[in-house]
Amino acid sequence: MQLAALPYIVKIMPSSANPRPANPLVVAVAYDGLCTFEFGVAVEIFALPRPEMGEDWYSFAVAGIDTGEMRALGGVRIVADGGIDLIGQAGTVIVPGWRGTEAPVPPALIEALRKAHERGSRILSICSGVFVLAAAGLLAGKRATTHWRYSEKLTEMYPDITVIPDVLYIDEGNVLTSAGSAAGIDLCLHLVRRDFGTKAANMVARRLVVPPHRDGGQAQYVESSVPEPHERSRLGPLIDRMRADISADYPVAILAELAGMSERTFLRRFAAATGVLRRAGCCRNGFRGRARCWKTPPCRSNGLPRPPALARQARCGITSAGNSPRRPSRTVRGSGTRPGRLKSRVPHSGHAA
Repeated sequence: MQLAALPYIVKIMPSSANPRPANPLVVAVAYDGLCTFEFGVAVEIFALPRPEMGEDWYSFAVAGIDTGEMRALGGVRIVADGGIDLIGQAGTVIVPGWRGTEAPVPPALIEALRKAHERGSRILSICSGVFVLAAAGLLAGKRATTHWRYSEKLTEMYPDITVIPDVLYIDEGNVLTSAGSAAGIDLCLHLVRRDFGTKAANMVARRLVVPPHRDGGQAQYVESSVPEPHERSRLGPLIDRMRADISADYPVAILAELAGMSERTFLRRFAAATGVLRRAGCCRNGFRGRARCWKTPPCRSNGLPRPPALARQARCGITSAGNSPRRPSRTVRGSGTRPGRLKSRVPHSGHAA
């Protein structure tokens, strides 16, 4: 039986070999009206000296494409390392936003990007920078994403591009696109992960004080990303606990009681706060991995007290094929043991086995 292809992610995780880039030079495109935040993302990840990464780490340069003074948003003036010819030397080119969705792209920049692509250079766009890649024809027949505000415009202007509006980034091999602003951090970390492996990407993320990995397929935003004040103290620690290790099944009955809510209320509030409720009976936590979250004394965990009735049900990652066929299991990932069977499966010590 042939399985359907994933709708929006290609090569989202690095290969185990993690071959180093043949050309470590990263060139960021600078222009008058430069998007300061997006440009700063490229500088922070690829230009910041990182001696702990070894001698084969990235080198960085800025290619100014406009003559005369170039200004960035916020009143910053840009002095570039060189002109558009620097793109011809790059192994990776980053277009950090653009000055407008309908702003014309200079023919010289289009030509430089096309030649770089033909040589095998990787071309990345952050946020509205995708319109530059589209104008150069680098996305024809490919999938791409951008800030959710610009998705319809991109589809309208370039119907030969499959625009995926609700993801953080898309890796199409040598052409990579990200959603708005902060999603550029995720895409750049993804490239570090491809080039140098997970450990290196985690070290960079730690220095940035950001999550080491958000799936490219994660939604760009949810309608209610911050819980109401009276719920924040209950859902926040619970979600932090789930993030601590990211592939466990979390029984909804336990989570609901920890949050002081009924199961139905918890599922509704959790979905509203995170946008990850997928179907009736279960919700997917959107993280992945195996949970270490309750390997602490039975009375408290990460500052969140356990209800006395559940003190012995301390293991949150219980998976079993013995779910009842008469009733769907209610777990965060939807494949865990039903709450009614937890008592017989969890050691009475209060710690995970």
